[in-house]
Amino acid sequence: MSASAANPNSNSNAVTFPTPRVTLPLGTSVLQTYSGAFICLEILFGGLVWILIASSNVPVPLLQGWVMFVSVTMFVCSSLYLCVYLCGLADKLDTDWNLVDFVYHFVAFVFYFGASLLEAATTAGAVKPGSHNATVVDTLTFVTALNERQYNINVAATKLSLTS
Repeated sequence: MSASAANPNSNSNAVTFPTPRVTLPLGTSVLQTYSGAFICLEILFGGLVWILIASSNVPVPLLQGWVMFVSVTMFVCSSLYLCVYLCGLADKLDTDWNLVDFVYHFVAFVFYFGASLLEAATTAGAVKPGSHNATVVDTLTFVTALNERQYNINVAATKLSLTS
Protein backbone atom coordinates (compact mmCIF):
# COMPACT_ATOMS: atom_id res chain seq x y z
CA MET A 1 0.00 0.00 0.00
CA SER A 2 1.47 3.36 -1.02
CA ALA A 3 1.69 6.43 1.19
CA SER A 4 -0.78 8.43 -0.94
CA ALA A 5 -3.36 5.62 -0.82
CA ALA A 6 -3.14 5.45 2.96
CA ASN A 7 -3.59 9.22 3.37
CA PRO A 8 -6.40 10.57 1.12
CA ASN A 9 -5.56 14.17 2.06
CA SER A 10 -2.24 14.01 0.26
CA ASN A 11 -3.80 13.69 -3.20
CA SER A 12 -1.77 15.90 -5.51
CA ASN A 13 -4.71 16.23 -7.94
CA ALA A 14 -7.01 17.75 -5.33
CA VAL A 15 -8.28 21.24 -6.00
CA THR A 16 -7.16 23.78 -3.46
CA PHE A 17 -8.54 27.24 -3.11
CA PRO A 18 -6.55 30.16 -1.76
CA THR A 19 -7.76 31.72 1.43
CA PRO A 20 -9.93 34.78 0.82
CA ARG A 21 -8.12 38.04 1.22
CA VAL A 22 -9.23 41.60 1.53
CA THR A 23 -8.34 43.56 -1.58
CA LEU A 24 -9.81 46.81 -0.32
CA PRO A 25 -7.50 48.77 1.93
CA LEU A 26 -8.32 49.03 5.60
CA GLY A 27 -8.56 52.18 7.67
CA THR A 28 -9.11 55.60 6.21
CA SER A 29 -7.46 54.65 2.91
CA VAL A 30 -10.66 52.76 1.99
CA LEU A 31 -12.22 56.19 1.38
CA GLN A 32 -9.89 56.61 -1.61
CA THR A 33 -11.39 53.60 -3.44
CA TYR A 34 -14.52 53.44 -5.59
CA SER A 35 -16.21 51.16 -3.09
CA GLY A 36 -15.47 53.52 -0.22
CA ALA A 37 -16.76 56.45 -2.25
CA PHE A 38 -19.97 54.54 -3.08
CA ILE A 39 -20.51 53.73 0.59
CA CYS A 40 -20.04 57.39 1.56
CA LEU A 41 -22.47 58.50 -1.16
CA GLU A 42 -25.02 55.90 -0.01
CA ILE A 43 -24.75 57.28 3.51
CA LEU A 44 -25.09 60.89 2.31
CA PHE A 45 -27.96 60.37 -0.14
CA GLY A 46 -29.71 57.81 2.06
CA GLY A 47 -29.72 60.33 4.91
CA LEU A 48 -31.00 63.09 2.64
CA VAL A 49 -33.82 60.91 1.27
CA TRP A 50 -34.69 59.95 4.85
CA ILE A 51 -34.88 63.64 5.85
CA LEU A 52 -36.85 64.68 2.75
CA ILE A 53 -39.45 61.92 3.06
CA ALA A 54 -39.88 62.61 6.78
CA SER A 55 -40.33 66.34 6.11
CA SER A 56 -43.01 65.75 3.46
CA ASN A 57 -45.44 64.47 6.13
CA VAL A 58 -45.64 61.13 4.22
CA PRO A 59 -48.82 61.78 2.20
CA VAL A 60 -48.97 58.19 0.84
CA PRO A 61 -47.93 55.96 3.75
CA LEU A 62 -48.10 52.68 1.83
CA LEU A 63 -45.68 53.77 -0.91
CA GLN A 64 -43.51 56.16 1.04
CA GLY A 65 -43.27 53.80 3.99
CA TRP A 66 -41.15 51.48 1.86
CA VAL A 67 -39.03 54.40 0.67
CA MET A 68 -38.48 55.42 4.29
CA PHE A 69 -37.64 51.83 5.27
CA VAL A 70 -35.08 51.54 2.47
CA SER A 71 -33.43 54.87 3.21
CA VAL A 72 -33.16 54.24 6.96
CA THR A 73 -32.05 50.61 6.58
CA MET A 74 -29.44 51.34 3.93
CA PHE A 75 -28.19 54.37 5.90
CA VAL A 76 -27.59 52.17 8.95
CA CYS A 77 -26.16 49.25 6.92
CA SER A 78 -23.84 51.54 4.95
CA SER A 79 -22.60 53.14 8.15
CA LEU A 80 -21.90 49.75 9.73
CA TYR A 81 -20.27 48.44 6.55
CA LEU A 82 -17.97 51.46 6.39
CA CYS A 83 -17.08 50.99 10.08
CA VAL A 84 -16.01 47.40 9.31
CA TYR A 85 -13.38 48.75 6.93
CA LEU A 86 -12.42 51.80 8.97
CA CYS A 87 -11.87 49.78 12.16
CA GLY A 88 -9.96 47.03 10.35
CA LEU A 89 -12.47 44.30 11.23
CA ALA A 90 -12.42 43.05 7.65
CA ASP A 91 -8.91 41.74 8.25
CA LYS A 92 -10.05 39.74 11.28
CA LEU A 93 -13.10 38.11 9.65
CA ASP A 94 -12.31 35.27 7.27
CA THR A 95 -14.62 35.80 4.30
CA ASP A 96 -14.48 36.73 0.64
CA TRP A 97 -14.77 40.51 0.96
CA ASN A 98 -14.84 41.03 -2.81
CA LEU A 99 -18.05 38.99 -3.00
CA VAL A 100 -19.49 40.71 0.08
CA ASP A 101 -18.76 44.11 -1.47
CA PHE A 102 -20.37 43.13 -4.78
CA VAL A 103 -23.47 41.67 -3.13
CA TYR A 104 -23.83 44.66 -0.79
CA HIS A 105 -23.73 47.21 -3.60
CA PHE A 106 -26.08 45.11 -5.75
CA VAL A 107 -28.66 44.85 -2.94
CA ALA A 108 -28.33 48.59 -2.27
CA PHE A 109 -28.91 49.29 -5.98
CA VAL A 110 -32.02 47.09 -6.15
CA PHE A 111 -33.48 48.60 -2.96
CA TYR A 112 -32.81 52.20 -3.98
CA PHE A 113 -34.06 51.64 -7.53
CA GLY A 114 -37.33 50.17 -6.24
CA ALA A 115 -37.68 52.98 -3.73
CA SER A 116 -37.09 55.61 -6.42
CA LEU A 117 -39.83 54.06 -8.58
CA LEU A 118 -42.29 54.17 -5.68
CA GLU A 119 -41.33 57.75 -4.84
CA ALA A 120 -41.67 58.73 -8.50
CA ALA A 121 -45.13 57.12 -8.59
CA THR A 122 -46.12 59.07 -5.48
CA THR A 123 -44.88 62.33 -6.97
CA ALA A 124 -46.43 61.67 -10.38
CA GLY A 125 -49.77 60.90 -8.76
CA ALA A 126 -49.75 64.18 -6.88
CA VAL A 127 -52.21 66.89 -7.67
CA LYS A 128 -50.50 70.24 -7.86
CA PRO A 129 -52.36 73.17 -6.38
CA GLY A 130 -54.70 74.60 -8.99
CA SER A 131 -54.73 71.51 -11.26
CA HIS A 132 -57.09 68.58 -11.48
CA ASN A 133 -54.77 65.76 -12.54
CA ALA A 134 -55.06 62.20 -11.28
CA THR A 135 -53.17 59.03 -12.05
CA VAL A 136 -55.41 56.22 -13.31
CA VAL A 137 -54.16 52.66 -12.94
CA ASP A 138 -56.63 50.07 -14.31
CA THR A 139 -59.90 51.07 -12.64
CA LEU A 140 -58.34 52.72 -9.60
CA THR A 141 -57.73 56.43 -9.41
CA PHE A 142 -54.89 57.73 -7.24
CA VAL A 143 -55.05 61.32 -6.16
CA THR A 144 -52.52 62.72 -3.74
CA ALA A 145 -53.10 66.29 -2.66
CA LEU A 146 -49.76 67.95 -2.01
CA ASN A 147 -49.05 71.58 -1.46
CA GLU A 148 -46.24 73.17 -3.50
CA ARG A 149 -43.62 72.64 -0.76
CA GLN A 150 -44.45 68.94 -0.31
CA TYR A 151 -44.47 68.41 -4.08
CA ASN A 152 -41.00 69.97 -4.42
CA ILE A 153 -39.67 67.88 -1.52
CA ASN A 154 -40.99 64.70 -3.17
CA VAL A 155 -39.37 65.65 -6.47
CA ALA A 156 -36.04 66.18 -4.69
CA ALA A 157 -36.41 62.86 -2.83
CA THR A 158 -37.13 61.08 -6.12
CA LYS A 159 -34.01 62.49 -7.74
CA LEU A 160 -31.83 61.72 -4.73
CA SER A 161 -33.06 58.14 -4.43
CA LEU A 162 -32.23 57.64 -8.11
CA THR A 163 -28.64 58.75 -7.52
CA SER A 164 -28.13 56.59 -4.42
